[in-house]
Amino acid sequence: MRKKKVHSVAKSLGLSSGALIKLLQQIGIKAKGHMSTLTEEEIKKVKARISEEKRRVKKEFTHRWTKPKPREKRKKINKEEITATVKSTLAKLQKKEPKKHYKKETPIRTEQKIEEKVVEVTDFMTVAELAQTLNLPPAQIIKKCMDLGLMVSLNQRLDIDTILVLCDELKCKVKVVSLEEQFSAGGEEYEMISRPPVVTVMGHVDHGKTTLLDAITKLRVAEREYGKITQKMAAYQIIYNEKKITFLDTPGHEAFTAMRARGAQVTDIVILVVAADDGVMPQTIEAIDHARAANVPIIVCINKIDLPNANVNRVKNQLAKANVLIEEFGGKSICVEASALKNIGISDLLDAILVKAEELDLKAPINKLAKGVIIEARLDRGKGNVSTVLIQEGILHKGTPFVCGAHSGRVRELLNERMEKMSEAGPSTPVFVLGFSGLPPAGEIFFAVESEQKARELAAQREIIERNRKLAPKSKLTLLDLQEKIKAGETKELKIILKADSAGSVEALDEKLQELSMDDIVIRIIHKGVGKINVSDVLLAEVTGAICVGFHVGPASNALEAAEKEGVEIRTYRLIYEALEDLRAAMLGMLEPKLQEILIGEAEVRAIFKIPKGGTALGCYIKDGKAIRNSVVRLIREEKELAKTKVVSLKRFKEDVKEVVAGYECGIGLEQTPEVQKGDILRFYKIVEEGKEDG
Repeated sequence: MRKKKVHSVAKSLGLSSGALIKLLQQIGIKAKGHMSTLTEEEIKKVKARISEEKRRVKKEFTHRWTKPKPREKRKKINKEEITATVKSTLAKLQKKEPKKHYKKETPIRTEQKIEEKVVEVTDFMTVAELAQTLNLPPAQIIKKCMDLGLMVSLNQRLDIDTILVLCDELKCKVKVVSLEEQFSAGGEEYEMISRPPVVTVMGHVDHGKTTLLDAITKLRVAEREYGKITQKMAAYQIIYNEKKITFLDTPGHEAFTAMRARGAQVTDIVILVVAADDGVMPQTIEAIDHARAANVPIIVCINKIDLPNANVNRVKNQLAKANVLIEEFGGKSICVEASALKNIGISDLLDAILVKAEELDLKAPINKLAKGVIIEARLDRGKGNVSTVLIQEGILHKGTPFVCGAHSGRVRELLNERMEKMSEAGPSTPVFVLGFSGLPPAGEIFFAVESEQKARELAAQREIIERNRKLAPKSKLTLLDLQEKIKAGETKELKIILKADSAGSVEALDEKLQELSMDDIVIRIIHKGVGKINVSDVLLAEVTGAICVGFHVGPASNALEAAEKEGVEIRTYRLIYEALEDLRAAMLGMLEPKLQEILIGEAEVRAIFKIPKGGTALGCYIKDGKAIRNSVVRLIREEKELAKTKVVSLKRFKEDVKEVVAGYECGIGLEQTPEVQKGDILRFYKIVEEGKEDG
């Protein structure tokens, strides 16, 4: 007997999937989710119930409107009253009595409150631009700055905090707007239309993400990639059941989070690909945490079910432990079993995407200038600067002027993923755009503007703003800052990215940290894992406003640079009670600044030289990060710490240097000379005071 899925039956009956599931529960048929199946007998019962409801409603409606109304009794005409009324009217007309004039009540005038004008300001305006915006002489702005202790010139740019203080002193109401809002055109009311869902495929390495996209798009993507591994981000669009679906294939979670860090929330649905033979792996957990932090619904695709060692039930249990509950286990996540190579379950996956998109009810405005986000950008020999743009709002036409970051241009050509020319691109459509003056970074916002002059002007202003932001010191979100926010009541959560040297340590710390939660302040573990703190952890912390905590592990060299750039605090601990005491003190508002060791590099001892006048010099190779003179160093042998000392001399060949970076050899002299052997590891640390900028 052939079975049909709940969502297809609902579509044929003209119902939503949720309404059909409720109806099934009323007649005693169990349906776990949208992908559950129904037999012919069950479908007949549903149709019979619907017919019965229709008859009942029709009967009530007919009875209500066909019920006879009681006839009103007509009043008997009194001829004597009519005669008396006519006589009195004639008598008044003969006497010519003046008509009564009723005074019109004059409405009480209410004083209309004159609304104060709100002035729009932008970040990094010059003194002259601010004076023109506020309709004041520039000398008055300069005088007010001098009163505040600032010596400024006419063309000097002011940051947004200074602008707000000046406007407050001048008793002006202001509204901070972005440059894009100033140049945007179109009415306030936009025509909204349904748009295709944007789906991002995420998961562990070699679990079949690109092969799955290959099966969906029929573009043989994996065969063009070196080693059949995705090296760049790509976007594709397909048509299934007369509906469009847009797919994004990411090479890692860093790109997914980097876009969110730039304010570009492009994804509507995340497909979590898990191999049936491998199960849930570390990168799978990362993908779950990144999707959950972005508040994006997850559809689970268990791939490679055709393999002999596939175990689907084990994967489902592992997902439940990772707090991803599928419909079969009473959760909300749809689960589809598939094999990308054998083309099994692909249609079920696409059906699940359409069902989830129907629930989300995705819409976008069209009667406005186009807006989008950069997926990737590259330099092509024949075409020049080519960027993949995902249109989010409006319709982009050929020849439209645009601005993207510090770059501007005019749309010279629009191409789809098959390099076919397009005349226009609507919402949720990925398109190759030719005509950029430079290569914008992934995640940069793309805006269409009215004219090329405006595009060039806006690009120049954004370039100045970006340069000023890079030169300005970036505020760092530290545990002390979070403590002040908790005191002020601005936040009730302490968000943490937790990394440790072993799975046991992670679970123990997670359990202990959860116990610290109070009624009014909660500790929330955004992501936890085993290994060093990497760039992906730093980006996730930057987006969610968390701090990175490492237990017996430090940051990778590139993660340390990213943390300094993005303003993310990294805390490392060697004793569990120290970590718990610090976080408890932060929650209670008793945390005090203290000195902290931050891992900056690692070197391997390859040679030992005895110096005639005494002492020992070590010939070392810098494996990771860098070695700095006067930094603290720990001697590690077989993962055990043998000594702690200080670097007193650092040489490259015969010259003294301040630091040596990874990939180079150097000579190191230590303050104390422990018993060092070839192959020992030296780990370098710098000492900083928490709550201050690293120097």
